[in-house]
Amino acid sequence: MGVPSPTEGRDFSSGIKTLSVADAPLDAAVAAVGERLDTASTGFLMVFFSASYDAVELGAAFRRILPGVPVVGCSTAGEISAEGLSDGGLVAIAFPRAGFDIVSGVIPDLSRLGIDRGSEAVTSLKADLMRRRPDMQPGRTFAVSLIDGLCMREEAVVSAIDWALGEIPLVGGSAGDGLSFRATSLLHDGRIHTDAAILILVHTDHPFKVFKTDNFRPTGQRLVVTASDPETRTVFELNAEVAADEYATHVGMEADRLSPFGFASHPMVVRVGGEYFCRSLRCTNPDGSLSFFCAIDDGVVLTMAEPVDLVSSVEAALQKLDRDLGGIDWILGFDCVLRRLDAQNRQVAHRISELYKQHKVFGFNTYGEQFRTMHLNQTFTGVAIGRGGTVR
Repeated sequence: MGVPSPTEGRDFSSGIKTLSVADAPLDAAVAAVGERLDTASTGFLMVFFSASYDAVELGAAFRRILPGVPVVGCSTAGEISAEGLSDGGLVAIAFPRAGFDIVSGVIPDLSRLGIDRGSEAVTSLKADLMRRRPDMQPGRTFAVSLIDGLCMREEAVVSAIDWALGEIPLVGGSAGDGLSFRATSLLHDGRIHTDAAILILVHTDHPFKVFKTDNFRPTGQRLVVTASDPETRTVFELNAEVAADEYATHVGMEADRLSPFGFASHPMVVRVGGEYFCRSLRCTNPDGSLSFFCAIDDGVVLTMAEPVDLVSSVEAALQKLDRDLGGIDWILGFDCVLRRLDAQNRQVAHRISELYKQHKVFGFNTYGEQFRTMHLNQTFTGVAIGRGGTVR
């Protein structure tokens, strides 16, 4: 992918501005954002940042340089920037005051989240948006979720907000911290949150389309979860055998050689409503159990999947978006970290980077993705803004 420039700014016809910062200390990264943006024209700022940055210091710095501008974001498992796939930096996405009306809120204490509290959060945000935009039209609003990627409650979050969102489509990503799996950070107006989710409602005058794409297809090999702990997303047995041993047998590897790269290349899927969704592995444990990124339970039937060409699937999805929108202005993207590992393993990461650069994708690599009513793994999802002008 080459050596990224320290900073690179991009302007789009929708008025959205981005700044990609790489290989810079926190103060320099924040200063670069401050030099590029101003409080007069910036209505809302999203920031996706490397876990190497001190999140508390980052939040405080943004409050100083952009007083009064709402700032939300999260730590990542890698950034999607002006350089395509990048690491160790920061991506800032500034929405203009014209053409976008945006509200956000924090849903705390996910470990104790109930349906009522999630629905109340959505209802409150919708009311805030209506007060700001009393003439808001149906079909012009989308929702974005940023969730603590280690909370193990993403399914509960999506369920809690889905009913209240109604026809508003949801996309989002679970925050990461590289491949450390120790602690992630959510940023909302200068404060840092864990065990929480941030929900953002975006009403826009510009055409948009939410999307998802993956690159796997099911095979005939099935593994049944016969012993698990749903609370920790841990599977102890598959087909009544030690989970890691049984999985390794099906993928043709030794259990002690399993790694995130192997998980990325040999996914498992579950069938829901006639469609297959990935249930990705996070790690093996000393007792031979397997930890998952998604909900799991006894009796779940997992199907081994085989990958299809990653580059072709991404290219086809982005080309379709371009046709559907009459041209892409900008894309907010959430791409599973396992897809990135798979691209590196297959030595096509540079080609994925070029596609993201070509189609103006900005976002981050996630520990999980949200799309409408589902929490997903090993998927690329997001929302694309069209360059066809404002909707009449």
